[in-house]
Amino acid sequence: MKTLIQCTTLTAALAFSGLAVATDVEHFEGKDSNTLPEAVANFSEYNDKLEAVLDGELTPEAMNEVHQLTYTLEKAIARMSEELDNLAVTLEEVHLASESADSDTVSEQGAAYLEKSRQLVE
Repeated sequence: MKTLIQCTTLTAALAFSGLAVATDVEHFEGKDSNTLPEAVANFSEYNDKLEAVLDGELTPEAMNEVHQLTYTLEKAIARMSEELDNLAVTLEEVHLASESADSDTVSEQGAAYLEKSRQLVE
Protein backbone atom coordinates (compact mmCIF):
# COMPACT_ATOMS: atom_id res chain seq x y z
CA MET A 1 0.00 0.00 0.00
CA LYS A 2 2.85 2.39 0.87
CA THR A 3 4.45 1.68 -2.53
CA LEU A 4 1.15 2.38 -4.28
CA ILE A 5 0.86 5.77 -2.54
CA GLN A 6 4.45 6.61 -3.43
CA CYS A 7 3.88 5.69 -7.09
CA THR A 8 0.68 7.71 -7.20
CA THR A 9 2.42 10.70 -5.64
CA LEU A 10 5.34 10.41 -8.07
CA THR A 11 3.00 10.10 -11.06
CA ALA A 12 1.02 13.16 -9.95
CA ALA A 13 4.20 15.15 -9.43
CA LEU A 14 5.46 14.27 -12.89
CA ALA A 15 2.12 15.11 -14.47
CA PHE A 16 1.99 18.52 -12.82
CA SER A 17 5.62 19.28 -13.64
CA GLY A 18 4.80 18.52 -17.29
CA LEU A 19 2.03 21.12 -17.14
CA ALA A 20 4.45 23.65 -15.74
CA VAL A 21 6.85 23.06 -18.62
CA ALA A 22 4.01 23.30 -21.14
CA THR A 23 3.07 26.76 -19.89
CA ASP A 24 6.62 28.16 -19.94
CA VAL A 25 6.83 31.08 -22.34
CA GLU A 26 9.62 31.36 -24.86
CA HIS A 27 10.92 34.83 -25.55
CA PHE A 28 12.03 36.06 -28.95
CA GLU A 29 14.34 38.81 -30.06
CA GLY A 30 12.07 40.55 -32.57
CA LYS A 31 13.18 42.66 -35.49
CA ASP A 32 14.97 45.86 -34.48
CA SER A 33 13.67 49.32 -35.32
CA ASN A 34 16.80 51.46 -35.21
CA THR A 35 15.37 54.42 -37.11
CA LEU A 36 11.97 55.99 -37.55
CA PRO A 37 11.61 54.73 -41.15
CA GLU A 38 12.49 51.19 -39.99
CA ALA A 39 9.98 51.46 -37.16
CA VAL A 40 7.21 52.64 -39.48
CA ALA A 41 8.00 49.88 -42.00
CA ASN A 42 8.12 47.19 -39.30
CA PHE A 43 4.93 48.51 -37.73
CA SER A 44 3.10 48.35 -41.05
CA GLU A 45 4.50 44.96 -42.10
CA TYR A 46 3.95 43.25 -38.76
CA ASN A 47 0.47 44.72 -38.32
CA ASP A 48 -0.40 43.12 -41.66
CA LYS A 49 1.05 39.81 -40.47
CA LEU A 50 -0.86 40.06 -37.19
CA GLU A 51 -4.08 40.80 -39.05
CA ALA A 52 -3.57 37.73 -41.25
CA VAL A 53 -3.09 35.50 -38.20
CA LEU A 54 -6.11 37.01 -36.42
CA ASP A 55 -8.26 36.35 -39.49
CA GLY A 56 -7.68 32.62 -39.03
CA GLU A 57 -8.31 30.17 -36.25
CA LEU A 58 -6.36 30.95 -33.12
CA THR A 59 -4.70 27.57 -32.78
CA PRO A 60 -1.74 27.05 -30.45
CA GLU A 61 0.54 27.58 -33.47
CA ALA A 62 -1.24 30.83 -34.33
CA MET A 63 -0.95 32.00 -30.72
CA ASN A 64 2.79 31.32 -30.88
CA GLU A 65 3.02 33.33 -34.10
CA VAL A 66 1.12 36.23 -32.49
CA HIS A 67 3.51 36.04 -29.55
CA GLN A 68 6.51 36.26 -31.88
CA LEU A 69 5.04 39.13 -33.93
CA THR A 70 4.42 41.24 -30.86
CA TYR A 71 8.14 41.48 -30.10
CA THR A 72 8.80 43.33 -33.35
CA LEU A 73 5.67 45.45 -32.95
CA GLU A 74 6.68 46.44 -29.42
CA LYS A 75 10.13 47.52 -30.64
CA ALA A 76 8.58 49.53 -33.48
CA ILE A 77 6.14 51.27 -31.15
CA ALA A 78 8.91 52.05 -28.66
CA ARG A 79 11.02 53.66 -31.41
CA MET A 80 8.06 55.61 -32.78
CA SER A 81 7.13 56.78 -29.29
CA GLU A 82 10.67 58.02 -28.66
CA GLU A 83 10.75 59.75 -32.03
CA LEU A 84 7.33 61.34 -31.45
CA ASP A 85 8.48 62.66 -28.09
CA ASN A 86 11.48 64.27 -29.81
CA LEU A 87 9.24 65.56 -32.58
CA ALA A 88 6.95 67.20 -30.02
CA VAL A 89 9.95 68.98 -28.50
CA THR A 90 11.01 70.24 -31.93
CA LEU A 91 7.51 71.45 -32.72
CA GLU A 92 7.34 73.26 -29.39
CA GLU A 93 10.58 75.06 -30.32
CA VAL A 94 8.93 76.15 -33.57
CA HIS A 95 5.83 77.24 -31.66
CA LEU A 96 7.74 79.30 -29.11
CA ALA A 97 10.00 80.82 -31.76
CA SER A 98 6.95 81.85 -33.78
CA GLU A 99 5.58 83.69 -30.75
CA SER A 100 8.76 85.74 -30.47
CA ALA A 101 9.18 86.17 -34.23
CA ASP A 102 12.50 84.26 -34.16
CA SER A 103 12.60 83.50 -37.87
CA ASP A 104 15.96 81.68 -37.74
CA THR A 105 14.70 79.13 -35.19
CA VAL A 106 11.35 78.80 -36.97
CA SER A 107 13.16 78.12 -40.23
CA GLU A 108 15.72 75.66 -38.82
CA GLN A 109 13.48 73.80 -36.40
CA GLY A 110 10.52 73.92 -38.77
CA ALA A 111 12.60 72.19 -41.44
CA ALA A 112 13.83 69.60 -38.91
CA TYR A 113 10.25 69.02 -37.76
CA LEU A 114 8.95 68.54 -41.30
CA GLU A 115 11.80 66.23 -42.28
CA LYS A 116 11.13 63.92 -39.33
CA SER A 117 7.33 64.14 -39.40
CA ARG A 118 7.18 63.24 -43.09
CA GLN A 119 8.83 59.93 -42.25
CA LEU A 120 5.62 59.01 -40.48
CA VAL A 121 3.25 59.81 -43.34
CA GLU A 122 4.93 58.77 -46.56
